[in-house]
Amino acid sequence: MNALPPVRRLRVAIIGGGFSGAAVAWHLAQASRPECLSISVIEPRPGLGGGLAYSSEEPAHRVNVPATRMSMAPDDPQHFARWLSRDGELERDTDAIWKNGDVYPRRRVFGRYVAEHLAPWLGSGAVRHVSGLATHVAREADGRGWTVHTTSGPVAADIVVLAATHPLPNIPAALASLAEAPGFIADPYAPTALAGIGREASVLIVGSGLTSADMVAELDRRGHRGRILALSRRGLRSRGHPDIRGEPFGDFASVPATTALRLLKTIRTTLAAAHAANVNWQSVFDQLRLQGPVLWAGLAPPERARLVRQLRVFWDVHRFRIAPQVAAVLDRRHAAGTFDNIAARLVASNHEHDSLAVSFQRRGQTRIETAPFDAVINTTGPAHGQALQLNPALRSLTEAGLIGADPYGLGIETSRDSRALGRDGRAVTTLFVAGPLARGTFGELMGLPEVARHAQAVAAEIVKLLDTPAEAVGANAAHAPVAG
Repeated sequence: MNALPPVRRLRVAIIGGGFSGAAVAWHLAQASRPECLSISVIEPRPGLGGGLAYSSEEPAHRVNVPATRMSMAPDDPQHFARWLSRDGELERDTDAIWKNGDVYPRRRVFGRYVAEHLAPWLGSGAVRHVSGLATHVAREADGRGWTVHTTSGPVAADIVVLAATHPLPNIPAALASLAEAPGFIADPYAPTALAGIGREASVLIVGSGLTSADMVAELDRRGHRGRILALSRRGLRSRGHPDIRGEPFGDFASVPATTALRLLKTIRTTLAAAHAANVNWQSVFDQLRLQGPVLWAGLAPPERARLVRQLRVFWDVHRFRIAPQVAAVLDRRHAAGTFDNIAARLVASNHEHDSLAVSFQRRGQTRIETAPFDAVINTTGPAHGQALQLNPALRSLTEAGLIGADPYGLGIETSRDSRALGRDGRAVTTLFVAGPLARGTFGELMGLPEVARHAQAVAAEIVKLLDTPAEAVGANAAHAPVAG
């Protein structure tokens, strides 16, 4: 049995100190008395709060939504914007202010904002940063807790929260022969990933989403003027923001669609109504985002799978928009003839002398083209479907039958109260999942507002355990009924 100890100071171990893990720690520290919780955040990076998304030191990497929509505090949307005004960052980076007044600061700035708000709790000892990588998670033999083994030593816990970072992109099979070749960049966010690409180098970017756009913007800032080709199956580039933001438009929640096809028809009808009312399409997708959890809950599992399989790519490019500063770089490069974005499938690759030869077939054509590149950058998106095998801590829990993949290949299967579901389909009472790895249950959990609200909800569930008698939880601590 996985019982809570009789001592009512619960030890919480959060695996992952990016935004998801840091936000859970912050909400937990605020929601309870220091003597009630001992919070350890396990993160190999030197600081908490940045993670993969917000640790980049590259000046061209910017948040992709206006600052007024970025907040650790879901009930205070201006939380980050107020901090920005006090911090003086906008005086140091005037390019952050777009012509319509919206603010898109550098990503590292948001990471600093999160770190500064967590700092008082670190200073007081309420939160502890365990600087290391979680390598194995084991339930104690007597069922009364957990041990998280890390590269810095073991961490004992009563409650574990899985807030692991985004896994690196998969290397497409057609590019496997380039994996060890100079010029092939498997991790586009490594600090010096693009440093070796020359000014006139020809570059292939595999993928056309947010990371792809970041790579073009970074190369341009570094003085690159060679040709850049972005390639993806459908050739869909992430869309931009409107010059004038409107209120969310449409109603998808009153009578939620029960099939993916019905949802698609409703979206198209709403887009037509928005156009007739002179409302931009972004407002429709803002409403979809807000009502996403209701929509996802209304779909049966086969329809969810169909939605992910057939419509996810279209959703991603409309939902995850690029900062206008980045969009301007792409537009300028395209007009100059040094950037193009095509729909094609990869066929094969080869490392020939000093260049990387890549063969691809454009969509709708039968001819296979082969072109030489000086560099190939892989931006196919996080390999969430393989996270349970690629991450050693998650792999150990999978092998123990304590977590499993969700049916849609998005992450970890959880209950509606964010507890991990074991191999037997029942919730593990003291094992929580926070952030994008829980989106198979909640639908929309990639955008920061949704992740912040989910972190708040996970913290609230943990705080409830403080008011639950240890023996009551212990009576069925290993497993609990799945919340509907």
